[in-house]
Amino acid sequence: MPRPKIIAIVGPTSSGKSALGVWLAKQLQKDFGGGEIISADSRQVYKGLDIGTGKVTKKEMAGVPHHLLSVANPKKQFSVDDFVKKATRAHSLIRANERISILVGGTGLYVDMFLGRMSYPNVPPNFVLRKNLENKTASQLYAMLQKLDPARAATIEKHNPRRLVRAIEIAKELGTNPPPSPEQTYDVLWLGLNPGEQVLRKKIGIRLRARIKAGMINEAKRLSKAGLSFKRMEDLGLEYRYLARFLQKKITKKEMLEQLDREIYQYSKRQMRWFKRNKDIIWVKNSASALREAKRFRLS
Repeated sequence: MPRPKIIAIVGPTSSGKSALGVWLAKQLQKDFGGGEIISADSRQVYKGLDIGTGKVTKKEMAGVPHHLLSVANPKKQFSVDDFVKKATRAHSLIRANERISILVGGTGLYVDMFLGRMSYPNVPPNFVLRKNLENKTASQLYAMLQKLDPARAATIEKHNPRRLVRAIEIAKELGTNPPPSPEQTYDVLWLGLNPGEQVLRKKIGIRLRARIKAGMINEAKRLSKAGLSFKRMEDLGLEYRYLARFLQKKITKKEMLEQLDREIYQYSKRQMRWFKRNKDIIWVKNSASALREAKRFRLS
């Protein structure tokens, strides 16, 4: 029985994945009955985290259905397991609509777990270990992970204590984090976007300034008033970490922007290290080449 087809569009932040996904979904009307987007972003799943995460707007969706945006309470943890379950259900609905799923996102762990490139680590929570680690700083946790599992340390968001603790937990139990899965559930066309470091650095800066202008600081204030703690904002990472520090007057607005610009760029480099491990990714130069690959994929 043929495996169900999925198109995955991956790459670093600010590379244009969302726009390409929408365009491709509309262009594939004849070949696949059109497409629907499954978002693979670990923070865009949360309600209210819109401007800070660069979540696609209704206008930008251009009528293309999107799944796994704003599906979780930001006060609660949303796990990789949660993502895979919801993405699997979304894919089933899209197939029922006789369309193709287009997975779009830069959270490599979500992408690879859903599409079967990585297997689930059968490692239960180690509450004794978690207790011992709870007072360690992110930099201390990262140093521990580097010794235990350098490969995972090279791709992880090193300022995220929750992910660091989980990676340490898995590495201590298994010796390494999840290996590639031997079974592939889906027939995947992997499309990657990488505009290059100089272009990407510029795009990150432009996008950050646009989000500030669009009200990113006020969004963080609203989240705080709604009960989202500054500690939880820190855990959510990147934009919300520095917004939390700014709102607490720990840093100035200028410092926040400078630090964010640097951290988002460093994050984009970690994303690229993750995706470069996948030799099946076709790094496309433009939308036309992406469409050509998609049409070939239909016939394969």
